Amino acid sequence: MDLRHLRAFVAVVDAGTFTDAARELDLAQASVSRSVAALEAALGVRLLQRSTRHVALTAVGTQVLAGARRVLDEVAHLHRIAEQSLTELRIGYAWSALGKHTRRVQKAWASAHPGLPLVFVQSNSLTAGLAEGTADVAVVRKALDDPRFETALLGTERRYGVVATDNPLARKRSLKLADLARYSLAVDDRTGTTTLDLWKPGTAPAVVRNTHSVDEWLTLIAAGQAVGMTSEATASLNPRPGVAYRAVQDAPPIAVWLAWWKDQPPQHLNDLVTLACDAYRA
Repeated sequence: MDLRHLRAFVAVVDAGTFTDAARELDLAQASVSRSVAALEAALGVRLLQRSTRHVALTAVGTQVLAGARRVLDEVAHLHRIAEQSLTELRIGYAWSALGKHTRRVQKAWASAHPGLPLVFVQSNSLTAGLAEGTADVAVVRKALDDPRFETALLGTERRYGVVATDNPLARKRSLKLADLARYSLAVDDRTGTTTLDLWKPGTAPAVVRNTHSVDEWLTLIAAGQAVGMTSEATASLNPRPGVAYRAVQDAPPIAVWLAWWKDQPPQHLNDLVTLACDAYRA
């Protein structure tokens, strides 16, 4: 069985005749006939009832047609993915891209590479879409312990406490870890950067509420059902009515890396790393 056999079969069904299918595929009619015959031979069943004027699907042919369309759709999808990787550079991120540096990097990239758009795509996975194939490179704020990927440290970000605007902590200009420990703590243990290890033993929040996305996390905090802690990038890119961000004085900074497939680095990778590092140093 070959993809060209499937394409010929589907084209004959859609066009109604071998002649019209050959015209659509820009092939000789004999070539289309051989492809359909080869498909029938490979499957061991008759797919089409032929006459001098038209063709009709057999019962089995109707079922095979549905499967053939699915296969061709998937193949077309794979081609679109491959073509997309050559026409744009996709940066995956789980929560907040490059924070306040995002727009600066986008504009600098557009000036240096006008024919290759820099597109940010959100994916709440450990690799921010890299392992899943939805991103060519990824911004990560948790170290990737995976030998398939290479990383470059871009810089660091401060940690911010996140509370409802009617919480007494919102009236403070800055917070300490002990301030947040008195409340339920909302975390995303998959892609988030907050763990109980940030507190000394015996001083961590007693209740942890697990969430699965930045939107769910912010909604929980805005309702006053928990507090949170995150990077300054989240504060920059995710303002939310009812939510206040305050710097946490005694929390360690968060490292920010750019990650990519070790055996398939994207085009112009060095330029991207340089632009992002320069933005974090500015």
